[in-house]
Amino acid sequence: MEKEVFLTQEGYDKLKREYDELSSNGRKEMAEKIKIAREFGDLSENAEYDAAKEEQGFLEKRIREINEMLSNCTIIDSSNIDTKTVSVGCVVKLLDMDFDEKLEYKIVGVSEAKIEDNLISNESPLGSALLGKKKGAVVTVKTPGGEANFKILSINA
Repeated sequence: MEKEVFLTQEGYDKLKREYDELSSNGRKEMAEKIKIAREFGDLSENAEYDAAKEEQGFLEKRIREINEMLSNCTIIDSSNIDTKTVSVGCVVKLLDMDFDEKLEYKIVGVSEAKIEDNLISNESPLGSALLGKKKGAVVTVKTPGGEANFKILSINA
């Protein structure tokens, strides 16, 4: 059974554009690279051909990955998010109790996570610890540096 993938509408649209681009133009460009590499001679000793075939394998793997994500995704509708508890799609304001620092993260699916943009995965240690918790709750997260404690200050859509 494939794993359910959570995506925002923007994330879905971005993956769909990537899929469409790779499926059409990416495959055409790869076919042209392979065609040119074949012209270099004996395929058993043709490094360009081997490299092009390997690149084709990566391209096809990415196309399959995206197709699987799109086929098994749940699109998060921010207008339907219940802000009583933390769920995928919520924006959570936290107090890092160990450093007395306020933080804000949006909980997203794995494929959209980007920590530098404050987008954390629902499967990350912090994201999974927050899921289902209410405002005021304190969560403890195991990190490589030890345990970290966070208090939920607010939950928004």
